[in-house]
Amino acid sequence: MEIEFSEKFLRVLKDAKYTAVSTGAGVSAESGVPTFRGEDGLWKKFRAEELATFEAFQANPDLVWEWYQYRREIINKIKPNLGHYAIAEFSNLFDKFQLITQNVDGLHRVAGSEDIIELHGNIKRNRCLECGDINYDEEFAEFPPLCKCGGRLRPDVVWFGELLPAGALEKAYEAAKGCDLFFTVGTSGVVQPAASLPSAARQHGAFVVEINIEATELTFIVDQHFRGKSGEILPAIVDKIKELRGLK
Repeated sequence: MEIEFSEKFLRVLKDAKYTAVSTGAGVSAESGVPTFRGEDGLWKKFRAEELATFEAFQANPDLVWEWYQYRREIINKIKPNLGHYAIAEFSNLFDKFQLITQNVDGLHRVAGSEDIIELHGNIKRNRCLECGDINYDEEFAEFPPLCKCGGRLRPDVVWFGELLPAGALEKAYEAAKGCDLFFTVGTSGVVQPAASLPSAARQHGAFVVEINIEATELTFIVDQHFRGKSGEILPAIVDKIKELRGLK
């Protein structure tokens, strides 16, 4: 894909030592991950907000777990796209790199990214309400599932009304404030507190780049906006970095 790069962006790409990337639903949408707003079958009767709360889990854990198992089955069949793989490659191109994501599908990890701040958790993980143990089991001996300690398991995702995982937001802000180059990819720029990360990065001197298929709330504050699919634009950026640094 032929992309026009500004001279300033090219200089930043060549010289940046610390890069951070923040991703949203748009990245996974290119792989076919649905938004799970209840389009199919039984789930037409429910809104996500009615199932993704601790109150719903307390009232009807069987129903909530059934919904999450349904979502897991769909996500397990979906593969990362070229955007996920390009982001994973970033870690080899900069002295320091941090990935931050609002997505819970785990596709970044499948693509090879390792140090990931998962602001909203991971749908493939389970967490015990009693001992706090975390595991990736998907086949359970009983339903709704119990931990080996006897406590109740829940999907390790952030539900409506809950706080983000301990330390996750602090670490994300630390990356935003410390990086030279910050990418916001596939996010609407309206979901807080993640939406404030690009502003924090820019206020602390980072060059901020947005990649999205349409203009967002962030478009007017970033240094460079690329309109299009991240699965096309990010690989082109990776190629340009390699070219600038004599790696190809």
